[in-house]
Amino acid sequence: MSSTSTRLPTPEGPGHWLAEQASGEMLTAPTEFLAPRWLAMSFFGAHREAGTDVLPSEGLLPPFEGATGWLNSEPLTPEGLRGRVVAVQFWTYTCVNWLRTLPYVREWAAKYHDQGLSVIGVHTPEFGFERNVDNVIAAAREMRVDYPIALDSNYAVWGAFANHFWPALYIADEQGRIRYHHFGEGEYAMSEMAVQQLLGEAGKEGFDPALVSVEPQGTEVAADWSNLRTPETYLSYGRAYGFASPDGERFDEPHDYPEPSHLSLNQWAPSGVWTLAEHAAVLGEAPGRIAIRFHARDVNLVMGPAERGVSVPFRVLIDGEPPGAAHGTDVDEQGNGTVSEQRLYQLIRQPKPIADRLFEIEFLDSGVEAYCFTFG
Repeated sequence: MSSTSTRLPTPEGPGHWLAEQASGEMLTAPTEFLAPRWLAMSFFGAHREAGTDVLPSEGLLPPFEGATGWLNSEPLTPEGLRGRVVAVQFWTYTCVNWLRTLPYVREWAAKYHDQGLSVIGVHTPEFGFERNVDNVIAAAREMRVDYPIALDSNYAVWGAFANHFWPALYIADEQGRIRYHHFGEGEYAMSEMAVQQLLGEAGKEGFDPALVSVEPQGTEVAADWSNLRTPETYLSYGRAYGFASPDGERFDEPHDYPEPSHLSLNQWAPSGVWTLAEHAAVLGEAPGRIAIRFHARDVNLVMGPAERGVSVPFRVLIDGEPPGAAHGTDVDEQGNGTVSEQRLYQLIRQPKPIADRLFEIEFLDSGVEAYCFTFG
């Protein structure tokens, strides 16, 4: 299976990034220099030493002392976790790549806890609203993340691990040595077998060796990789890709964008009065639309009201028609939905055959911020 993740880029490109990763250096402004997820490569987990069943040591588990807070637990330390196998996963709650790993991590936390596994989720935010503790608490409750969560709003834990990805999984043995890692989606069997091996090395017994079976729903369902041809698409000018308005981009000022006459695959354009800000596209007057031509089973959009407590109604169309059976979990068959929270909304999940389609979302009130499209 393909592994997909979000990573931090550098101006010099992937080669320089790999050198930075090897040296342990970190970018200091990750929310300003995030690569679109379509640039992410497949990085598989640590492999066993040739001809053996040994998982090599990759260094000691770094401390969590830079965390800005904890949910579901008192603060944890590597020293306090000695004697237990520890799985640390970096995540942020709007990341669709992380969402698709969650069913497995959730099951591992439940199945192996009493046998000696501690799962810790490190929530390192991508968007500014993900720094809001109330938003993280609500997301964790909704997504049933009940294992310990280290809030990493300042990227201190991210830096201690020299991490570059959402999601990223690190597994340490009972002596606190990292013995396995995996970046991105996939490799679930390998990751769980690493947990089992390290539990066995620690003398922990009594668990069922059968691997967990999951039945994901909604945004947690794995992508249809064979039909996924549209990259993650940011709507902020800081990371915009595929912008195709006939008026061009106008930064940090309201502009009445005309409706485009044509969009090629993976191009998008707003229509109506929008401000293209560094962090998002912000609707100033209703109605306003965003259109994108895509090729994928799923269309998701990270968005939210500009002011807390406000709800913004919207409707979506696919090739000019209501989605019907192709509607996502956050809209009905007529394409109607409401933006009331800052999160990822699933708008389209279409049945096969998958083809190039035109997606449109129209907001019926102003005051919405649209951050990025993701696809599955």
